[in-house]
Amino acid sequence: MIIGLDYLRWVVIVIAIVLSTIVCRVVSVSTVCELSVIDNNKLYNYSLPTPTPEFPHGVLSEDGFYKVAVNETVVWFQLCDGMIFNHDPPKCIDCGDCGGPSHCGMDCSALMVNNIGGYYVCSTIGRASSTDIKIIDKKNPHVGVIVKMSSTGLKLNCSLSVSVICDSNGVQGPHSLEKLGTCDYATVLRHPSGCAKIVQFHGKGWGWVGTFLIIAFCLFGGYLLAGTVYRYFIIGIRGIEIIPNLDFWASLPHRTQSSFTSLVQKFRGPSQSNRSSYSPVNF
Repeated sequence: MIIGLDYLRWVVIVIAIVLSTIVCRVVSVSTVCELSVIDNNKLYNYSLPTPTPEFPHGVLSEDGFYKVAVNETVVWFQLCDGMIFNHDPPKCIDCGDCGGPSHCGMDCSALMVNNIGGYYVCSTIGRASSTDIKIIDKKNPHVGVIVKMSSTGLKLNCSLSVSVICDSNGVQGPHSLEKLGTCDYATVLRHPSGCAKIVQFHGKGWGWVGTFLIIAFCLFGGYLLAGTVYRYFIIGIRGIEIIPNLDFWASLPHRTQSSFTSLVQKFRGPSQSNRSSYSPVNF
């Protein structure tokens, strides 16, 4: 039993290390405005906020915001973060959900202003916490990505989609604003940060088997973590017994060996010793 507990302890340690590695990789990939795409044995890594020698803030505007105006509509936005205004702040009414009159635009990532009846009215159309990123063209991942910011309100659900096109020559735009729906807008920005770092590799990756194993490890790790926390804080168990269903996990190697032995004997049929255990009877 002691050997079984020691073996189980090492198994738990190894699983914890594997799970922590997986979790770290998932967190790094799911960071706002970061994306990794595999296409034709190439890994395309997009990291829009990553500083470069020419752009120390990455795709983020050094002014704290981008601005695009079309007719009577003006849109302020910041990619991958909230806006900061040191100059030219929005002046409009109904800015309560985006910073209020004195800090208008400071609590969201995209703000639209319309001239309605001679009054400039604000509408929050994007938040940094609701930012999604995807590639523009799945057949040509090197073209760039689309950063979509959305905002859910009592009256309307709004969004702003910014196409960040790869352009190694410098920054161009935004110059145009397109209305896609009732409160959905799109614009285009050409920026070097829209260019992916390409890593070429060989092989077909993990495939569905690897994906299944990763999901199984994550579920098992979540089960162990939840059970351990419950037994420690709720029940008050200490020591090795804190692991849920310890007796089952300790007996698992023996159960596996017995099942394997039984399966082998089933396919081999009765052994020679069993056949010879009965002596022929002469009448």
